[in-house]
Formats: sequence, C-alpha cells, structure tokens
Amino acid sequence: MKFNERLNDYIEIINCTAKDLCEISGLSASTISRYRSGERVPEINSDALERICEAIAILAENKQPNITKKSVIDSFLECDDVSTADREQLRKNFNTLISIMNINVSKLCKYINYDSSTIFRIKNGSRQPAEPVKFAESVASCVAREIEDDSQIKILSELLECSKEELSDNSKRFEKIKEWLIDGKGKSDNNISNFLDKLNEFDLNEYIKAIHFDELKVPTLPFQLPKSKSYFGLKNMMQSELDFLKATVLSKSMEQVIMYSDMPMESMAKDADFPKKWMFGMAMMLKKGLHLNMIHNVDRPFSEMMLGLESYIPMYMTGQISPYYIKGIQNSVFLHFLKVSGTVALSGEAISGYHSDGKYYLTKSKDEVAYYNKRANELLSNAHSLMDIYREDSVSALNAFLFSDVHTEGKRRSILSSLPLYTMEENYLKKFLEKHSLSEADKQNIMSYAEQQRNIAGQILKNNIIEDEIPYITKEEFENYPMSLSLSGMFYENDILYTYKDYLEHLKQSLKYAEKHPNYIFKQTSAHTFRNLQIIIHQGQWVMISKGKSPAIHFIIHHPKLREAIENFTPPMQES
Repeated sequence: MKFNERLNDYIEIINCTAKDLCEISGLSASTISRYRSGERVPEINSDALERICEAIAILAENKQPNITKKSVIDSFLECDDVSTADREQLRKNFNTLISIMNINVSKLCKYINYDSSTIFRIKNGSRQPAEPVKFAESVASCVAREIEDDSQIKILSELLECSKEELSDNSKRFEKIKEWLIDGKGKSDNNISNFLDKLNEFDLNEYIKAIHFDELKVPTLPFQLPKSKSYFGLKNMMQSELDFLKATVLSKSMEQVIMYSDMPMESMAKDADFPKKWMFGMAMMLKKGLHLNMIHNVDRPFSEMMLGLESYIPMYMTGQISPYYIKGIQNSVFLHFLKVSGTVALSGEAISGYHSDGKYYLTKSKDEVAYYNKRANELLSNAHSLMDIYREDSVSALNAFLFSDVHTEGKRRSILSSLPLYTMEENYLKKFLEKHSLSEADKQNIMSYAEQQRNIAGQILKNNIIEDEIPYITKEEFENYPMSLSLSGMFYENDILYTYKDYLEHLKQSLKYAEKHPNYIFKQTSAHTFRNLQIIIHQGQWVMISKGKSPAIHFIIHHPKLREAIENFTPPMQES
C-alpha cells in the first residue's frame, strides 16, 4: 500500500475531512491535497509526517481510541513509498559531497549509470532516487575510488568527522562515505550554523563600542621602514603583515587595497597577540576610509573556510570590503601571498607543508610596488564575487537584482524568522500600520514595498515553486520574543511589532495564500534558530542572507561550495 492510500483510509475510518486535518496539523490545504493525491510523500523524519500522525491520533481519540500516534507512524512506515532512508538528508549530503570534494559530475554519471539530467533533478530535489541505499552505495564506490590525494583525504576526513587513518584504503572510504550519505549530517551543517548564529547575533554598533572604533585616531607619525625588507620564519612573517598594515595606514595614499593569501592560517591564529594586532591594523585601514578587495582562498577544509569568513563579519558590515574568490582548485605544491596598497607591497612564497620555511618580502620601492600592483589587479580581474553585499546606500541595486531574477527558472526556498510580507492582504496591512505611530511617509513606503513584494512573488509563482519555512510560535514564546513585520528588504530597522492576534491573522492569511497559489508551499516548523535573519535560496543560483537590523544588510552568495552548504542547511528543531 502507498502512503496516500493509507492516509485516505485513515480519513475515512475516523470520518474526518481534509480541512479538519489541516486545522489540527497546521499544514496547508495544498500540502494535504498533494499527500492525498500521491503527488508528494513526506520524509520519514520530517516535521510534516510528525504533525499528520499527531493530528490523526487527536481526531481519532473519541472515535477510534486504538488509533494512537505510534500506531499511525508504524503503519505509514510500512508503506511501499516511505523509505527508511531519509531521502532529503541523502540529497543534501550528496550535494555537499560533490561540491566540497569537487567531484566531476559527468564522470560520476558514467560510473553509477545515471544520466546527467536525472542527477541534476536529484540535486535540486525535483526527483528522488528510487532505491536510496543502492544510490548511496554507487556514489560512495565512485568517490572512494576517485579520492586518493592526501589533501583530498584530509578534506574528506573533516567532512565525515573521522581520522585520515579511517580512510586509508578504498574499502574503508567506501563504507565511511556510504554511511555518511545515508545517516550523517557532517560538520558542514555545524559550520554553517555557527556562521549564521554569529551573523544573527552580531550588532555593529555594539562591536564599534567594544573596540572603541569611534575613538580610534589614524596616526600621522612617520613609520621608519627600509625601502625593502625580507622576512623569514613564522614570527617574522607575522611581523611583516603588521608592518604592511602600518605602512598602508600611515601613507597619504587612498588607493584601494588588494589582499590575497592561500597560506595556512592555523599557526598564526594560535599566536596570543597576532590576531588582535592584525584586527586592529585592519580596523585602522577601514577607519582611514580605504576600500579593501579581499580575494579569499576557498580551497581549504570547509571548517577553515567558514572560520575565516566568521572573522570577517564585522568588516563586511562596514560596506568597505568586497570579497572575491578564484574559481577552480589552486595547485597544492606552492603557497602564495600578495597584499598591495598605494605605496607598499608585501609578497610571500612557500612550499605546501613548509610554511615556516617560506619568505615574505615587503617593498616601498615605487617600481616594485607598481609591478606588484599590476600583478594584484590581474589577479583581481580573474576573481569572481564571493558575495555581493547590499547596505542601505545600495537599495536600488538590490531591487534591480531581485527584479532581474524573477524570470530565472528554479525553485525558491526560504528560512524565515518572520511571516512573508506578500502573504498579508493589502487592506489588513493598511489597518495594521494604522495601529502604530508611524509617519504617513513611512506608511506609504511600507505599502509600496509590500506591493513590490507581492508582484515579485506573483511573477515567480507563475512557473516556479516558492517554499517558505516559518517557525510556529506559541503564545508563551510570542510573549518572550514578539515577531515584527519583515521589512529588511527596504532597510527599515525600527521594529513594527505584531500582537499575537495580528500574528495569528497573518498566519491564517498565509495559509489562504497557499490555497490560492498551487506553486506556493507554506511550511511551519518547530525550529526557532534565527530571530534577525531571513535566508532566501534560489536553488542552483544564489543564496541571500538578510539581516533585519544592527545593521540591515543583505549578502547574496554565489560561490558554489558556500551556496550549496547553505542550501542544504536545516535549522535544528527545538525540543518542546
């Protein structure tokens, strides 16, 4: 028997309606309809399946007391189309594996005997493997055979959270990869969660006060440095970076700064004083008003890449940094370092695995700085945007990007901390705003912004799916953390708070919106991970992380490894 047949049997046995099931479960009518028709099957460990089973048990309580939540779950697990493997987790892990390990998809397709279009649909979630365990075994066999390089095994061990010794031969790699594909969550979820947590909690104003940024004075005293100098050994290399920062801050030049390094970070990060001095020097460059072009090396273990990005959050918030990356794997033999400002350049080189035996060279020679500056700009011309950062002064550019994306095919999925503005009815929004002490200009701007959001959503829903994931909030939770109107897209940082009655009404209107729009999926979850972030995913294209305030800012991420890690991120469920 299939899931939809068993579900319809329960509805008939307990003599309830689909509407009753919607109201008790909190799932939309369109979702229940898809389950009843067999168009969709909930995942085995999903919140949706949990809600359906609980709702059936509640509705059966006075009619069929032998029907319990456990008996309903057990009966659904016996259905032919409900797999014991979590297919959605398998899809996420599959995407993470091929992205982080840079697996050649064409070669993979030939090995596992799948055509590329099927793999593409499995990746974006529009199709699931018929036999998930067999699919995982085939993928694991291919990847285990392809990965032999020591640096790749190191990255794989990071992902699978095991030692390199546990991946020492093909058969061990196969077992570990297969096990992880089916059951594991790996470190990428934790690293992404840490990154998003820091972004969610970060307050630029508090950070500025903590480091006394407003009180910093850009020094004007001369800094005595030879025209050129070579540095050997880690301690001197760290000093060379600080010397570069000092020379840049004290020069009269306001030219942009270009910075690139694929040197390992661990040894320098362990030093007690260097990170603080380095961060102070970076803060001084920003205080001076310099624009920094950071070319990040993302060809690192995922955890190390995310650690680096976390440390840049305060600087990204200033709007004075443009982050880039170089596509493709860089060679694993030579290490490089290049930082150039208007009057000084710092270049470094080393052999992979022997960082401390390398050499850093700092120069103020006009000809040499010109040479390194040209080299840095050539490197920048080959770089791609790691993420586009939009602050209040670039609202028109953000709107242009979102409007241009409307007609691009692909599913949109959002992890939201507040209900979507476009599902609130226009008349209700108008009444809602009247209850708050807002200027007429603010009211009109919000109404216009809401209309813009309705138009964008309407255009997308004509041909593509939008799935919004919203936390369900009890009255008690709401009293502790009241929800505010979602206005980060218009860079409105003041809280316009719902009452619990407003929240329930908007929730009702969102469910109604889902009924009217077949391509709209409104999903309520028990996850309350972020209260100041909205994550919008255009699968396979980009991810936008929007921070509501302190300050309001939007990061649109393009890099495949980082984008796919966020695409596959699942907010942890909260225990009730």
